[in-house]
Amino acid sequence: MEGLWEAGIQFILWLQNLGDWLIVPMKFITFLGQEEFFFFILPLIYWCLDAGLGLQVGYILIISNGLNFIFKLLFHDPRPFWISPLVQPLAGDTTFGIPSGHAQNAVSIWGLITVKLGRRPFYLLGFGAAFLIGLSRLVLGMHFPHDVLVGWLIGGALLWGFIRLWKSVTRWLLTKSILIQLSIAFVSSLILAGIGYGIQGSVVGQGLPQAWIANALKAGGESPDPYSMEGVITSAGTLFGFAFGAALVHRMGGYHTEGPVWKRFLRYIIGIIGILILWRGLGFVFPRGEDFTAYLFRYLRYSLVGLWIVFGAPLLYFHFSLASRPRPEK
Repeated sequence: MEGLWEAGIQFILWLQNLGDWLIVPMKFITFLGQEEFFFFILPLIYWCLDAGLGLQVGYILIISNGLNFIFKLLFHDPRPFWISPLVQPLAGDTTFGIPSGHAQNAVSIWGLITVKLGRRPFYLLGFGAAFLIGLSRLVLGMHFPHDVLVGWLIGGALLWGFIRLWKSVTRWLLTKSILIQLSIAFVSSLILAGIGYGIQGSVVGQGLPQAWIANALKAGGESPDPYSMEGVITSAGTLFGFAFGAALVHRMGGYHTEGPVWKRFLRYIIGIIGILILWRGLGFVFPRGEDFTAYLFRYLRYSLVGLWIVFGAPLLYFHFSLASRPRPEK
């Protein structure tokens, strides 16, 4: 493995030596693969453009983030600047390196959007963006080349499986009562968190080599904290809230994005304010840390965010006539 790390470091140093002019565009490109970016793009799609596509983007984002956390723990491999302080960490991250979450999300999410749009120019843009996002992680010193490659492969496998199973799984779920749908959502979120907790418990005892921590700090990066459960708890909570909201929306007849541009604009502004209140506001109020209570409140906070995106915000839009109210199921 040392040989692979060394070859990767040499390639990264070559990229970083091309000049500082790359830093700003690469930081912008890497933002296109970040969770925070999708957190604001997903509501735009769901509330204003295409609710069906928005639901799919939301689910694949949640699943991808949860899987990425699990795979990072399974591989528990370092980032380049943990091995060599010569690598400049030009972005921030404290988790393990492989697979690259940005590369994985880029292929799965941008790939899904591209496939659904179904036009050749969008294929070029979507998969071109996925390539550039992966490249940006190398230039910024955040990942080895094999981290990015594995991220692309996992993202591609997830995209393939998601497209194949989406219709059959949703058809099956819609034959169930809302209580069963909610139970499935809750149990699925607990399974995701449980898998993460089980893997974390099996590897945390190994500890991090002190050299990795020292190199990361010497390079100017953040101190590694790769065993935190925050990522998988976030995914689990969002999954439950998102699925809960989807079941409620279906029960009341669905949500449609039609309407004039000014109404769509207002939907987005109002909805984002709601997200910020729940996401950031409750983040200041709820306890933080790595204990059970903090994780429980984190699960609750992100459940509320997911529920707001899919159900709470549309309900508000119906009330203020910013969206057409559907007919409830009989």
